[in-house]
Amino acid sequence: MHKNHSLISLKRKLQQQYKSLRFNLSASNNFVFIGFYKYFYKPKEGSLSDFLNLYSQSKKNNFTVIQIGANDGITHDPIHKFIKRDDWKGVLLEPQPGVYHQYLKKIYVKNKGINTLCAAIGEKDGCQPIYKIGFSDMRWATGLTSFSKEKILKAFEDGIVASNCEKFGIEIPKDKNQWVSHEDVKVISPKTLLDNFSISKIDLLQIDAEGYDLEVIRIFDIPKTQPEAIIFENVGLNNSDYNACLRILRENHYSIRKFGPNTLALKEPIDNMFQKFFH
Repeated sequence: MHKNHSLISLKRKLQQQYKSLRFNLSASNNFVFIGFYKYFYKPKEGSLSDFLNLYSQSKKNNFTVIQIGANDGITHDPIHKFIKRDDWKGVLLEPQPGVYHQYLKKIYVKNKGINTLCAAIGEKDGCQPIYKIGFSDMRWATGLTSFSKEKILKAFEDGIVASNCEKFGIEIPKDKNQWVSHEDVKVISPKTLLDNFSISKIDLLQIDAEGYDLEVIRIFDIPKTQPEAIIFENVGLNNSDYNACLRILRENHYSIRKFGPNTLALKEPIDNMFQKFFH
């Protein structure tokens, strides 16, 4: 038992060291890190990364992204490598001040075309309470942060929190009042965001809003803002909300393809090089 515990501790320590090394290499725009993705990286055929790889290369030096819910900017982030490799421009939003200042702001400080913003997207400018795991600030915990307290409580009900706590040796407090905490965060409207950063076209709207994805799609006024591509996380959505997302996108002439936990929407008509992703 003691041997197993030691092995788990060693594994966790090595994983943490690897994550830290990867973060630092990326934040410094290290030539080895960037060079790997420029010259050696090959995504799996037909995957979401394959699409992003081709899509990014098709708009070389002219790619604008808006990312809602960027978290630390690298962990489980489908677009990080392409931002770094192909010098994307745009704005990345993360509402959690701790995560923003410790990670997101630092990882893109050398990318002059990328603006990071400690804010959430909303219908109007202001402040709004955001809910999070109250007893951990590890990446798995900050990744569950949501405007919906019910979504956080559901993560407890579904065993997601218990599974992560067991994995990382964390004890869930007996007092349920300590399970969920909240803080007020800055909220910015799409109009203010686009005006402030002089954005006239959006090549990709990337959304990871922990179950708030439908609201983001609604708030973003797709008929007006017309992002060419949209990627959103579907795993936090119930069937009704997911179908509502699809309805909005189809009404606005997007072709849609599900890639596991993410859904891709691309504005029609679709270029021949991307047809294979929508068969």
